[in-house]
Amino acid sequence: MAVEVRIPTILRKYSAGAKSVNAEGSTVRELFSDLEARLQGISSQLLTDDGGLHRFVNVYINDEDIRFLGALDAKLDDGDVVAILPAVAGGGSGSPLVDRRCG
Repeated sequence: MAVEVRIPTILRKYSAGAKSVNAEGSTVRELFSDLEARLQGISSQLLTDDGGLHRFVNVYINDEDIRFLGALDAKLDDGDVVAILPAVAGGGSGSPLVDRRCG
């Protein structure tokens, strides 16, 4: 099944800068396996050593969170759009990324 995978900026070094790539798979797990074959090294950014999804990675199929669709076993259909989004955290007063000049 041909699926469009949207690649976040932080992972575009694996896709030669491409914002999206086409990949194949009937499940998210199969899709990630195909992505690794096409974009060597990307799976280490998506999956833990035991094959689970990293907790700081969010994945959506057509805007629906895969956690509610079967996680890595979520089914894919031809033409689906899969978006990979890194989790965003921080913003507390202890965060080094907070610009203290902004009050």
